[in-house]
Amino acid sequence: MTMRIGIAGTDARSFLWAKEITADGIWGVVIRGNRAMEEYARIMSWPVEFIPTADNSAKALAQGGIEAFRTGQLNYLLAQSENHYYDGFVDEVIEAGFGDRVAGLTQKASFIEGDKIAAKRLCRSAGVPVADQWMEEDARDFQSIRDVCCHYIDRFNGAVLKYPYRAGGKGARIITDIWQIAEVYNKLMTDYSADYEALRGSDQCWPLLIESLMGGSEISFTVFVDDNGSFQILPTSMDYARRYPGTAGPHNPVTGGMGAISPHPLESLGLIELATEKIVRPFVRAMKHYGHLRKCVLYFGCFVTVDGNYYPTRIRVSEVNIRMGEPEVQAVVRRLKNPGELLLAMFENRLHEVKPEVREDQISLTIALVTGPGGPDGQKGYPDSCTKGERLEFDLKYLKKNKILLVPSGADFRDGTFYSDGTRIVYLIANAKRDQTKSLLETAEGLREKILNAHRNGKVRVIPRENPDGNRLALREDCGSEFSRFHQIFCEE
Repeated sequence: MTMRIGIAGTDARSFLWAKEITADGIWGVVIRGNRAMEEYARIMSWPVEFIPTADNSAKALAQGGIEAFRTGQLNYLLAQSENHYYDGFVDEVIEAGFGDRVAGLTQKASFIEGDKIAAKRLCRSAGVPVADQWMEEDARDFQSIRDVCCHYIDRFNGAVLKYPYRAGGKGARIITDIWQIAEVYNKLMTDYSADYEALRGSDQCWPLLIESLMGGSEISFTVFVDDNGSFQILPTSMDYARRYPGTAGPHNPVTGGMGAISPHPLESLGLIELATEKIVRPFVRAMKHYGHLRKCVLYFGCFVTVDGNYYPTRIRVSEVNIRMGEPEVQAVVRRLKNPGELLLAMFENRLHEVKPEVREDQISLTIALVTGPGGPDGQKGYPDSCTKGERLEFDLKYLKKNKILLVPSGADFRDGTFYSDGTRIVYLIANAKRDQTKSLLETAEGLREKILNAHRNGKVRVIPRENPDGNRLALREDCGSEFSRFHQIFCEE
């Protein structure tokens, strides 16, 4: 019997996962998607089906999945956006009688990502290491916030202000010297005062999480968990969360992610064992203790430190998400041989039997092409104000020849033409097998240059209204460059 797994959402990870799991008798179905994805699947002859919904709300997506269960179109269902879990996607499916066929956390348990302060308390009770110090302050009490930041700058060389609720990966603001405190604080309040007012009103405290800055290298772990608490850690990845190269700050914001590479340059068996024992196992145990455990996907964004032999010495959690990370998982899934089998094992509570089959000899790199600056109102570009509705063109023959996979995300299709829809327009993904004559550095650099050349040569373009020969798309050119830095530090004599 063909198993059919529904992936609910409108982003590239939903579309790509539906494509990648369509193997070994498993069929990927996108609940909603967008018009650009449907047309692109047709052009590429990807065997991905789409189930339309009234809108992109949790209720509409859940109802689409429920109806598909009733008609036999689906066996299992997973959402990719945290917002859908916050808004009761899983609860809706449970109430319809299909709770054993949907993965993800209930609305009650979604605080794990939706309330960063509550998540910190859960990590503390579980014994999961986080920032050395963290505090909750009222966001309107600038003097207290200033004092904590000065203390953390003195003790830990920096502080991180975090809007604790829904922020789409953009709520963290890093401060590395005292001169940034007021500027960073004021920008955060400009961005989130309306959200605070809507959630907390004028009379209640406006919670703000302040963490001491963590040192080390950022690394991401995606984990599948089943109802019994069995879990499997997927290949590691490295996210490029900041809009531009360099240190985060007032003019270099943390975004939803500009690119990712898998494996992380520091990946090792020792690191996986450390993450298992220090983070994943105690966290899943705490979920079970507090009644939050059910089949789901967890994402741990961590900082790891290593010794001179790059053996891991310490790991700490910076963030916990309740879904696959984007764009991290784009690179991860392209290194998996059995993504569909793993998903099925999660649904069927067999994760103790099925391990990730990883293409250990391959590196995968994905880079987001985002809306750059310019437009009729002087838009700043992603992640701020973005021009929308401009023509999107891509050279499929060139991309295929150079083994680059294009996956549309913030795009639309109407009247026979693709259009940009703001934010992250498409992802370009490339894999390379490391042969014996090349180092990991050479392999990674080859991938990076391949994707950069596609952009430089205009093989993927969003055509500006004011310049038919131009290209509105922008990217981060340093995505994937950490293998070069790793080689300089650990491999050169």
